[in-house]
Amino acid sequence: MEKIPMTRAGFAALEAELKVLKSEERPAVIQAIAEARELGDLKENAEYHSAREKQGFIEGRIKEIESIIGLAEVIDPTSLSGSVKFGATVTVVDEDTDEEKTWQIVGEYEANIEKGQLNIKSPIARALIGKEEGDSVEVRTPGGVRSYEVLTVAYV
Repeated sequence: MEKIPMTRAGFAALEAELKVLKSEERPAVIQAIAEARELGDLKENAEYHSAREKQGFIEGRIKEIESIIGLAEVIDPTSLSGSVKFGATVTVVDEDTDEEKTWQIVGEYEANIEKGQLNIKSPIARALIGKEEGDSVEVRTPGGVRSYEVLTVAYV
């Protein structure tokens, strides 16, 4: 199977989520199912069905995280330099609006655009890969074609 690139912080966040699911969420839902069973008829017991549904979600998420962690390739961005690649923190300026944006290019499972973490598979990240400071890049986004100039490339 293909390795999943991930920053150290993204890997740690997944491990923390897995720990919470296994040590807190799973036991809590098992307790909720046991309590719902004590209420009697399971066919018409909404609490029981709700708890079972939540259990299915938790178990599915545990399996998903374990699979991701098993395939993860943790990359330390601080050991990299040069042109834009995985882990780079890139500041660009929109050539049409002069609006500056800063993104870190991260793995698919840790991306969060509100936090400035851009999925490496996104159109913008793919267009930025290999570029250097001063380069211009045109990106086809769902909102149309955008032109950016790369201002800085840092590996923090």
